[in-house]
Amino acid sequence: MAATSRRRAAESRVGSYVIRQACLSVGVLLTAIIILFCLIYLVPGDPATIALGPRASAEQKDVFRQQMGLDRPIPVQAVRFVGNLLQGDLGTDLLTRQPVLTLVASALPKTVTLALVGLSWALIVAVPLGCLAAFRPNGWMDRLIGLFSTSVIALPSFLLAIYSLILFAVMLRWLPAMGAGEPGDLPDEIAHLILPAFAVGLGWVGYIARLIRASLLETLQENHIRTYRAFGVSDLRVTLRFALPIALIPVVAVIGVGLGNLLSGAVLVEVVFSRPGLGSLALQAVTSRNSPVLVGTVLVTTLLYVAANFTTDLVAALLDPRIRKEG
Repeated sequence: MAATSRRRAAESRVGSYVIRQACLSVGVLLTAIIILFCLIYLVPGDPATIALGPRASAEQKDVFRQQMGLDRPIPVQAVRFVGNLLQGDLGTDLLTRQPVLTLVASALPKTVTLALVGLSWALIVAVPLGCLAAFRPNGWMDRLIGLFSTSVIALPSFLLAIYSLILFAVMLRWLPAMGAGEPGDLPDEIAHLILPAFAVGLGWVGYIARLIRASLLETLQENHIRTYRAFGVSDLRVTLRFALPIALIPVVAVIGVGLGNLLSGAVLVEVVFSRPGLGSLALQAVTSRNSPVLVGTVLVTTLLYVAANFTTDLVAALLDPRIRKEG
């Protein structure tokens, strides 16, 4: 009976924690929607002139404004803007008259793929590096990994993209420089993905490696870990089997919080390598002053960021017993 009561109390605390995080996510989305609506009026240029061209007559521009609802009072436009968003309508491209949702849906998988590949290889490399650094703290390997981690963290992803493009694509000609490869040709697509994914993920290698090192060193000092050592379990088995799963919990949280940086890095890298994706789409929208497309790309990126944060909060609630105890 007591065990059942404790389990129900823990489930209740986790439930209240999830509800709080969900309310916070909704608040962030509402704030983003308000800012994006204001952004429409901050983008310079007349939407009618952008869509119809400078030679359009005043009558044609007036008809366009009526069709787009731009002649209505701002509060009415705001209500319509939110209502359209709730229906999945992100507006219409001023230049091509295509639905913005169609354009974003076409570009989004490419950006997400780049971000996930960059993060995946970063995790594959960073976890062993962090374990090596923590296994012999303050040793030569720890110092070398620390120097490497600090160096790559300091490099912005777009700058790393430029340098890697010049070195590996232009000078050495080992890898292709621009584009995403021929659609349907998997080897060509992978070849075009290597340099952008390298630029996106390298900084995360250093960041995650340092985080795992610090988390592992803290975990290895806990009483239950010392107990395993007292019973003669080897240091390697203690580190990998018992300490590492606990040390990975902060990494999950940091990845969720840092997804915005990961996506923004992927967007900037896309611009450097001329890859189709949200980055190229947003750049074209900025240069052409196409506010609906710009707002759509920013909104979808924000939605991804909020969803990832909420997901990592759920994972943390399931993995971390402290959340179940504290609620």
